[in-house]
Amino acid sequence: MDSALPAARHHAIVRILAAADEVILGKPDALRLALACLLARGHLLIEDLPGVGKTTLAHALARLLGLHFSRLQFTSDLLPADILGVSLYERDAEGARFRFVPGPVFAQVVLADEINRASPKTQSALLEAMEEGQVTVDGETRRLPEPFFVIATQNPSHQVGTFPLPESQLDRFLMRLSLGYPDPAAEKALLAGGSRRDRVDALESLLAPGELAALQQAAGQVHAAAPVVDYVYALTAATRQDQRFRHGLSPRAALGLLAAARAHAFIDGRDHVLPEDVQAVFPAVAGHRLHHRGSESGLSATDARSLIEAVPLP
Repeated sequence: MDSALPAARHHAIVRILAAADEVILGKPDALRLALACLLARGHLLIEDLPGVGKTTLAHALARLLGLHFSRLQFTSDLLPADILGVSLYERDAEGARFRFVPGPVFAQVVLADEINRASPKTQSALLEAMEEGQVTVDGETRRLPEPFFVIATQNPSHQVGTFPLPESQLDRFLMRLSLGYPDPAAEKALLAGGSRRDRVDALESLLAPGELAALQQAAGQVHAAAPVVDYVYALTAATRQDQRFRHGLSPRAALGLLAAARAHAFIDGRDHVLPEDVQAVFPAVAGHRLHHRGSESGLSATDARSLIEAVPLP
């Protein structure tokens, strides 16, 4: 295998990022991580204040990738059936029967907007979908479309009317990102550039049907040499030995870290993973999985930096 990816594949990635950057101004690193999450077949959690572009990012990625999109507004009275679907009793000339009406989860990209405004019972309706790519309703299991991505937005937990996500739900997300306020130049361009909604609606798919699956497969085949695998393990082990945290990263988190690093290298146009790829995705992969003892606060930027600095490079 050559040291660089085929030009056509890398060109597609560059075009997607460039088009997304025209809509989400001043956030190139967050866009790269969001795309890496999707290429790694993960689910994405975006936590931030309302109005900084979380929903716009989800819409833009779905349109650019040519995927069927649905949006779920999570509220305190939302029920699991509102997500998964229901079976309706029907009677006609041929007799009576139940007909299943699919819920909005039956889409390729599902935006779970303000997911922590729903009760834990409703949040749990997504667990099987996110882990297995299927849902079970009335004893019957139904497959979800492929690819299947959940992009959830979450408001800060101190805001009124929010419920903390249980750890089992958090662990289903490969990455957690925070967009934050744009820098002054980007915000001025945002103010002068008109409606973001119009820009999103004008976006066209940059991938042919089936091309995303090929990109995902290629990203999963990016080579990770033994020293890089050892480095991923060493970072994982360091979180388990660090007394600041209630518990360290699980083996599933370690697998996710390596998959995300492969996707990050793929976006950079390389067919091999570097330690810098692991470091780039580590805060987003580990941040929502590590919690300080006696506190609900997660991994801070300072914590991530200290863990990375404590583990020698291969």
